[in-house]
Amino acid sequence: MTDDERAKNRNKSRVRARVEHQFGIIKRQFGFNKVRYRGLAKNAYRLFVACALRNLVIAKKTLLGRRRMELQGSCA
Repeated sequence: MTDDERAKNRNKSRVRARVEHQFGIIKRQFGFNKVRYRGLAKNAYRLFVACALRNLVIAKKTLLGRRRMELQGSCA
């Protein structure tokens, strides 16, 4: 493999790792392991809700981290 091909593969694997990690968390935290035969619309809504909840969890960590930094800065 050339260096250019290796760089492209490395970039693809980085993106894939980040995306697959998020799907794994959705499956574990929000019980999206099995899709039952409820109809496509109900399955789609359930997936959208799980993704929205995951975004809230990510935002919570970010916002709480900022809040802690502000509190530490104001106490000094």
